[in-house]
Amino acid sequence: MKHLSLHQQWILFILALFLLGSLTFRFYYHPRPNSSGEPVKEIIVEVLGEVRQPGIYLFQNPPNLRGAIERAEGLKETAQFDAAFSSTILETGTLLTVTKESPRIYLSPPHPSPLSPGEREKRDGPLLKEQYKPIQEDEIKIRIGRMAANKLLVFSIPLDLNHVSIEDLCLIPGIGESLAQEMIAHRERRKGFRSVEELKNVRGIGGKKYETFKKFFAVKR
Repeated sequence: MKHLSLHQQWILFILALFLLGSLTFRFYYHPRPNSSGEPVKEIIVEVLGEVRQPGIYLFQNPPNLRGAIERAEGLKETAQFDAAFSSTILETGTLLTVTKESPRIYLSPPHPSPLSPGEREKRDGPLLKEQYKPIQEDEIKIRIGRMAANKLLVFSIPLDLNHVSIEDLCLIPGIGESLAQEMIAHRERRKGFRSVEELKNVRGIGGKKYETFKKFFAVKR
């Protein structure tokens, strides 16, 4: 009896997870129709890291960064949002990762004063360095990226042909490692895909396979 290699077993395991997720999504997730009866295409955003409720969230309209963080019950610790950055509009499939960086330490006067630094110095004389009190403040960083390929596929969000890996491609039914390598080699030769239709030019993908695969991909500009 022929045994599967460890790599083949891993691919089968990933495919099983993908199929299970797809079935769960199909039978338990029902987009609400709009006024014309058409299903509303909801925006999927994943929020991870230093938030109170990490997870994947659905929005009726594209949210901004602040809205997505608030949907995840906010940051674990109080932090200020940059006004311009917090208004960034997120597209479906976005991954927000909130991390806490090394604390920033700065010196603060020992006693708050309504006087300006110049007035205070004129009244009390210059403060010595050792008189300042060290204040420690954690720095929050928010990174905007893309959800993992297996999660994108579960929610029927196309993968970007110019960023997928061989491992990502092998998650798609009908694409094995050899075909995935051909697709990556074609991308490298052409310095990127200009359109999904270029898949027809990949060796091993004919018109029939293209029709099967095209729904899984997009090309980001």
